[in-house]
Amino acid sequence: EDALKSDATPLHPDIRPTNVIVKSNYEVGSFDEAVKEPGLIKIEGDYQTPIVKHCHLEPVSSYAYMQNGKIVVVSATQLPHIVRRIVAQALGIGAGDVRVIKPYIGGGFGNRQDALIEPLVAYLTTLVGGKCVKLFYTREETFFGTRTRHEMKFHIVTYARADGTFAARSVEAYSNNGAYASHAHALVANAINEFRMMYPTGAVKGIAYTVYTNCPTAGAMRAYGIPQIDFAMESHIDEIAKILHLDPIEVRRKNWMKLGYVDPGTSITCHSTALAECVEKGKKFIHWDEKRKAYANQSGSIRHGVGMAIFCYKVGVYPISLETSSCRMVLNQDGSIQVQMGATEIGQGADTVFTQMASDSVGIPFEKVHIISQQDTDVTPYDSGAYASRQSYVSGMAVKKTGEKLKSEILRYAGTMLHKDPGDMDIIDGNIVRKGTSLVLATVKDVALESCYSRTNSDHLHAEETHHCTDNTYAFGATFADITVDIPMCQITVDNIINVHDSGVIINPKAAEGQVHGGMSMGLGYGLSEHIILDPKTGRMLNDNMLDYKLMTAMDTPDLHCEFVEINDPTGPFGNKALGEPPCIAPAPAVRNALYDATGIAIPSIPLNPEKLYFAFKKAGLIKEED
Repeated sequence: EDALKSDATPLHPDIRPTNVIVKSNYEVGSFDEAVKEPGLIKIEGDYQTPIVKHCHLEPVSSYAYMQNGKIVVVSATQLPHIVRRIVAQALGIGAGDVRVIKPYIGGGFGNRQDALIEPLVAYLTTLVGGKCVKLFYTREETFFGTRTRHEMKFHIVTYARADGTFAARSVEAYSNNGAYASHAHALVANAINEFRMMYPTGAVKGIAYTVYTNCPTAGAMRAYGIPQIDFAMESHIDEIAKILHLDPIEVRRKNWMKLGYVDPGTSITCHSTALAECVEKGKKFIHWDEKRKAYANQSGSIRHGVGMAIFCYKVGVYPISLETSSCRMVLNQDGSIQVQMGATEIGQGADTVFTQMASDSVGIPFEKVHIISQQDTDVTPYDSGAYASRQSYVSGMAVKKTGEKLKSEILRYAGTMLHKDPGDMDIIDGNIVRKGTSLVLATVKDVALESCYSRTNSDHLHAEETHHCTDNTYAFGATFADITVDIPMCQITVDNIINVHDSGVIINPKAAEGQVHGGMSMGLGYGLSEHIILDPKTGRMLNDNMLDYKLMTAMDTPDLHCEFVEINDPTGPFGNKALGEPPCIAPAPAVRNALYDATGIAIPSIPLNPEKLYFAFKKAGLIKEED
C-alpha cells in the first residue's frame, strides 16, 4: 500500500514513473448489467497470502570457466537452454559462445526458473583468464538473495442467487513483486485467470496490479500464482455457502467449469474432466456428510471441523507463451537406445517417465532405455525447461513422436533385411513380430547389429523430433481435511487429509503418489506455518534460516492420502495431464475452511499459526483476557 501512494518514491524511475510494474484487467459478460438482476445477494471479502520460500535442499550455486574460447557454465538450473540465451545477452556475445551444463542434481520449485547467478559467474571468468569462478550461496543468501513466492491481496465480490448460482463475480488483486521484476505480472495475471476459469458462471471481471517494493524479489514458485488465488477464492466460496445456508460442495458444483468449456481469454479448452468424481471420492473418504452434521453447533475448548477446496490447473503455458520440446534417440548395437532430452530432471521423476514413454513408443523393454540425465546445450536438443507441469505433457509428446519415428526406422531396415513389408511388422518387447501375431521374425538387437556393421547397407538408426504444442487442457482436483482445533493452545492438528486428482492417465503410480505427498506437505506448510518475516523499517529478513522459517517437519506432517480418477485426455501424449504443481494448491484453503467449520471464524489470511489464531480467537470472544 505504501509503494502505491502518490508520494511514494518510485524504485525504478528510469523505466516506471510509479511502482506499478503492470496493470491488467478483463471482463466476460457485462458485470454492471448482471448485478441488476432482482433478488441477488452480495457477498464480499478481503484475503491475503504471505511471502514464502521454495526451500529446495540444495542452496543456489553455479560455476563457470572457459574452454577453447567458449564460456562453460555449470548450474542446477531448471532451464539450461534459456539460461544460455540470457548469459549470451548479458555478455553481448553469441549463444554459440556459451555452453550450459546442468548436472543430475538440483531441485527448484521455480526458484531456478530464473537466471540467478549464472550470468555473473560467466562474466567473472572472463576477468580471470577463463579460470574457474564459483559462487555457492549460503542458506541465508539463498533465502534473501534469490526468488520468493509473491505475497498477494485480493478483494472478491460475488452476487449470488439464493440457489447458490452466481450472477456476477469480480476480483481485484495486488501482487508484491519485491525490488525487481523477474516473472512479475505473469503470476497475478495467472491468478485472476484462474478466478475466471474455475467458476465461469455469470459475468466475471478481474483487475490486477503488480507492484515494486523494497522486499526480496518474487518469481516463479510451484503452481505459479494459483495457490494464492485458490486460497482467496475457495475461502470466499465457503463464506457464500454459509450465508446462503447451503453445502459448500453444492455451491461449487453448480458453478464450476464443465466439460467443453473454452476460456474466452486464452481459448484453452476443457477436453476432459473428472472433477465431480474427485469430489465424490474425497467426500466419501472424509465422511463429509456425517462429520458436517456431527461437528455442527460445537462449544468447548476442543473443536473439530471438515473443509474442502477444489482447483483447476492448465498444462504448460500455451497459448500464452511458446511451448516446444525436442527429443533424440539413437539405437545401440545391443538393441537398446540412448535418449537425450533438453527437459531437465530436478527430482520430479521426469527421467523415469520419459524412459517409460520411450519404451512404450519404440516397443522395447524399459531396461533397454538409457536416458542421459545431464543436459548440455552443446549436444542436448532444445527444450524450454522444467516448469508449469509441462514436461510429461509437452516434452512427453516429443518423446512419443521420436520413439514412433525410431520404431518406423527400425522396421524400415528390418524390412530390407528380412525382405518383408515394414507395414506388416511390429515391435513388441524388443522383438520384430508379424503384425497381429506373436511370430518373432528377428530381434531389435539383430537389426541394430546389422544396421551398424553391414558391409553393404550400413545405416546408423536414430531419430530426432520436435513437438510444437498447439493445444492445452485442464487438470483438476480436490483436497478434503478433517482437523482438531485446540482453542486455548491456538493450535490446529490435521487429523486426516486427502488429495484426489484428475491428471488424466497416470504414467507412473508410485512416482505420482510421491509428487502428491510432496505437494500436500508444501501446501500444508503454506497454510499453517510458513511466512517470511521482514523488518518493516529496514526490509531485513528476520527468519532467513531453517530454524526460524517454519517448514513442516516429519513430526508436524500428518498421514497424507491421495487418490486418482483416471480418464484419458485426448491432447496428452498418453492421455496424461499436469500433476507436478497441482498437489500444493488446495491444502491451505481446505484446512482454513475446516477451521471455519469448527469455529465459525473466517480467517482471511495464512499462515494459520498460533499467533494469528490467538488474535482471531480473542476477537471472537473464544479467548478471554483472564485465560
